[in-house]
Amino acid sequence: MNLSVAMGLFVDELLAGGRSLAGVHWPTVRTSTEGNMMVDVMTAIDTGGVTLGIEHFGDAEDPLVLLVGGTTMLSWPNALCMALARGGRHVVRYDLRDSGVSTTVDPEAPAYTLRDLAADAASLAQELGSRPAHVAGIGVGGMVAQVAALDHARAFSGLTLVGTRPVAPGPVDDDLPDHDGATMDRLFTRSMPDWSDRATVADFAAASAEILGDDPAVARVTAGSIWDRTPGTGPAIQMANQMGMVFSKLDCKPRWRDRLPELAIPTLVVHGRRDPFFPVGNGEACAREIPKARLLVIEQAATAIPEAATGEVAAAMLAL
Repeated sequence: MNLSVAMGLFVDELLAGGRSLAGVHWPTVRTSTEGNMMVDVMTAIDTGGVTLGIEHFGDAEDPLVLLVGGTTMLSWPNALCMALARGGRHVVRYDLRDSGVSTTVDPEAPAYTLRDLAADAASLAQELGSRPAHVAGIGVGGMVAQVAALDHARAFSGLTLVGTRPVAPGPVDDDLPDHDGATMDRLFTRSMPDWSDRATVADFAAASAEILGDDPAVARVTAGSIWDRTPGTGPAIQMANQMGMVFSKLDCKPRWRDRLPELAIPTLVVHGRRDPFFPVGNGEACAREIPKARLLVIEQAATAIPEAATGEVAAAMLAL
């Protein structure tokens, strides 16, 4: 999980200024191949009046795996996307609203709810194929994926949840482990970076990853890529893309945890044993409460999917 995204749930008060961009998207296309496999096509799709930036891996005729970012598509590592495509899946990862090349209006005051984001996932899946899709969510994207699978059951045939929990941002249920206090203190006693400076933002993300137990080098590269794709240099927009600030503003009610036993699709729950942000007990709760869910604990992982684990995670997703 790209936890620089999820960190923003706790620093809402730090948002400062920034301009709003109405309906910004850049529908560009980038194509490359590996053998006969298409591995990288980026474009934008208008669905339900919202433009979503998407990226494809694999053959569009293969079964669809829809990856919900948290909040940008770059929460999902390229290596995992390519492994799924090599396994015969059409992999599509996308940016949520107010991030990346998707519709960006005002991350400081989103006029939509968590259920609207879930509806976006269902609409996108139906736009991309006639068969139900396997939906996967990482971090806060895992919350979107849970609600999408519950509210739009006909759109989805499988569910993967990575580094997430069964309740919304904010106070956690008494039976779930909360964020590690010492780690949170280290994360949030630091000064925010200059969001208009790419190098400074990348340094900040690398330092955050080191605190969380993730790979700082990977986090640095990812943060730079997110910065490059962000539609504007305003601090609020850059901060929302890097830290998922929009989730601190969303209406995430009513609760969905009590509905998890309704899920009747094959489900995989992936969690890092060393995750200090959403400790592993959260993933265990998801797997326990979703009927017949499989739990895959990555022993050496924290909040991100390490490169060394991408093969194992891809194999488990392909087996659903």
